[in-house]
Amino acid sequence: MRCLDKDFQVGTIFHVYNHATDGQLLFYDDQDYEYFKIVFGMQLQKISASIIAYCLMPNHYHFLIRQNDEAKIYKIFNYAFVSYARYYNKKYKRKGRIFRTPLQHKIVDDNTYLIQLCKYIHLNPVKAGLVDQPEDWEYSNYKEWVKMRDGKFYSKDICKDLFPNIQDYITYVKSFCSFIRDTSFDDLLVNLD
Repeated sequence: MRCLDKDFQVGTIFHVYNHATDGQLLFYDDQDYEYFKIVFGMQLQKISASIIAYCLMPNHYHFLIRQNDEAKIYKIFNYAFVSYARYYNKKYKRKGRIFRTPLQHKIVDDNTYLIQLCKYIHLNPVKAGLVDQPEDWEYSNYKEWVKMRDGKFYSKDICKDLFPNIQDYITYVKSFCSFIRDTSFDDLLVNLD
């Protein structure tokens, strides 16, 4: 569900996501992921937002992000992906849109749901069979959460508020790794609507 322009208020947390068009990939190689991170980081310098969780997957992405001032956070994605689409179309000698739909965003206004979304996002590459453990995937901020890496796309304060003891988050996420491939991914995310 897409939010209305009036929904983009200071302090609001959003789940922002989208998929590639027509079964294509968004990211074919490390250079693609890195280019997107550069253009996304440039937009974060212009529009104040806090990244809670994110994961870039070969054919889609997820961000949990908080808007920190009046500048609407969807503009970060609009500008970053316009730049990325130009790069992508030039590199892969193609034309046209690269996303299935317009930017998708949903308000996250419940802490239980927020915590479940963090788990869901960080376990995406495990569920897809790309890695065995979430820390093995380079294109999420799980490593920042568990203090294995210091990165730009991570809000230490918000994460600490959600899980004051980081070992609790590690245990929480890892408890799902053992059966994740045999479980519907939707079952891992309780719908609180």
